[in-house]
This record gives sequence, structure tokens and C-alpha cells, in this order.
Amino acid sequence: MAEIRLEQIEKRWGGFSAVQRQSLHVADHEFLVLLGPSGCGKTTTMRMVAGLEEPTSGDIYIGGRNVTYELPKDRDVAMVFQNYGLYPHMTVGENIAYPLKVRGIAGSEREKRVGAAAAKVELGSLLHRRPRELSGGQRQRVALARALVRTPAAFLMDEPLSNLDAKLRVTMRAELKHLQHELGITTIYVTHDQIEAMTLAHRVAVMDGGVIQQIATPAEIYDRPANLFVAGFIGSPPMNLIPVRCTDGKLVAEGVRVPAAIQSATDDLVLGVRPEDVRLADAASSNVQGRVFTCELTGDSVLVTVQVGASRVIAKADRSFRIADGEPVGLHFDASRLHLFDAKTKRRLD
Repeated sequence: MAEIRLEQIEKRWGGFSAVQRQSLHVADHEFLVLLGPSGCGKTTTMRMVAGLEEPTSGDIYIGGRNVTYELPKDRDVAMVFQNYGLYPHMTVGENIAYPLKVRGIAGSEREKRVGAAAAKVELGSLLHRRPRELSGGQRQRVALARALVRTPAAFLMDEPLSNLDAKLRVTMRAELKHLQHELGITTIYVTHDQIEAMTLAHRVAVMDGGVIQQIATPAEIYDRPANLFVAGFIGSPPMNLIPVRCTDGKLVAEGVRVPAAIQSATDDLVLGVRPEDVRLADAASSNVQGRVFTCELTGDSVLVTVQVGASRVIAKADRSFRIADGEPVGLHFDASRLHLFDAKTKRRLD
């Protein structure tokens, strides 16, 4: 097992900077998720750790050893890819054993390790099958077992669940989390799926434009987003963001007049509130007023989108709630759960 440190790492191609100068510390045994939209630099960062991309500048340490210019095979990391990367002509057992065969591990020892790795991902009865005979989830487990069999210092996982259907992703998330907890192997996991990040990670590093916007526990990122990007990216549905100005101690916009809990030196502000912190109320007695734009039944709740001036605000209501589109409605924001951002700097105000 090993900690991973990136010190002032940067990756450029000509005039394009894929990853700006960034430092990152992944503790021994930690499960860290790099989260962000396509093109944000998360996969490039992981590929530099793996040795598949050479950094333009900066240093990479694994287990205290500078591996910046070492070959991938010498870094003692195991990768799991989005497309599984299984050999179709080999059986499950042969696929799992391949890294050991390359390293010249004796046949009896190989067989022992393959059996142990397969058992960890519940593939012991499928070792004789070929990849084409397996489901998507079983193929992903073969890829995991092939990574496990080497007992590496660290796992690097590049969107390993994105090819699976929604139901199977939920199952595999639980298996991955349990497996990492059981083995305690330092893991860097890349995804654009915030649900994966929030459910799997010890810490999440949210990236955008080649820059880490915030790194913290999932709970802290959800409860105290550092800036407007993180606020709008995390959450399903995302945080409601309403441009406001501060007037006479109140945050004001068309249809909005909310007491300001924070005094700001600027009037160019954005008010944030999550859908679960918005309660539907009578329009006449509410300090936020609008008309119902649409209602969506999600099963356990109803998402009510309300047109408030130029903004649309989503409230999460009880699943039995019913109201017609176009009806006037009031909204009550939980004052203890409001977020305020500077519209110019995009940063959170406390």
C-alpha cells in the first residue's frame, strides 16, 4: 500500500493546458475520486500517475518514491478501464492470471492467487468461461480481479462502471466500496458521475478547466460548495442558483425577497438553495413567488419546477403532491441552509 503525491503537476500540449499546476495528496488506504465534466483534466491527471502521459512539469510520488519518469510497469499500480480490456481468446482464469504470467510467477502460485482474487469478486465458478459468455458486470469483475491478483500499491480506475446499465451500476458501486474497504488499497477513481463520487469516495476532488476546484469529503462538498461551479455540478437535481442583489438587508430579485443572513461588500450576488431545502407554500404569504412550470414524479418525490422571475427554482415535494402547470405558488427557503456566492469571483461567501 502507498500514498500518492502530485506536486505542482502540469500537462500542456502546445498552447493548450489540460492540467494546470496542481498538487494533490492521496493518503495510504484512501479512496479518492476525481470528478468533473468531460475535458476537465481528470483522466489526464490519472494517466500521468499511471505513467501513460508524461507531465510537462512537476513530480509524482508513489509510496515516497519519485516515479515521474519511470515506466508504467515499474510503478506498481493496477489500472481498470472503462472498456474492461479483456483478451477474448482467453478464459476468465487466464485473463486474471496474465499479469502473473508476464512476471514469471510459477504455475502453482499463479493458480493460488487467481483463485483468491476470483473469490473476492465472486467469480470462482466462472474461471473456465470466456469473456463473450459473461454479462457486463461479470466482465468488469474479471477486470477488477486481474488488477487485484498483483496486490498492487494502488488502484487507478478510469470510469469503470460507465458501460453498465443503471441497475448494475448500483450493484457494482456497492461491491467496489466493500472491496476497497476490505483490501485497503489506495485508489484513484475517475468519473463524471457525481452519484458514484458521493457514494464511493473518502474524499472528492472536483475538477474543471484543468484545476481542482474543491477537495473535501462528499458531505462537505455537498453542504459547503466552494464556488458556483461546484454548487451547480453537485446534486441531482442541482442546487437552485438565483442572481440577486442585497437591498435593505434583504436578497432581492424578481419574485424574491429573502432576509440576508450574510452582509456582503458587493451587490452582485448569487443565492443558492438545494431543492430539498425549498418548501411549497401559499403564494400570498411567501417571500418567494412564482408559477408552476412543470411537475415530475420521480417515485419517492415530486420535483416541482417554479418560474420565479427569470429564474427557475426546483422544489422537492411529497410524492402525493399535485398541482396544475401555471398555478401561482409560494416558496419558503430554509434560512439555515442558504448559500451565497459572489457573482464576479464565483466564490462562496461566509
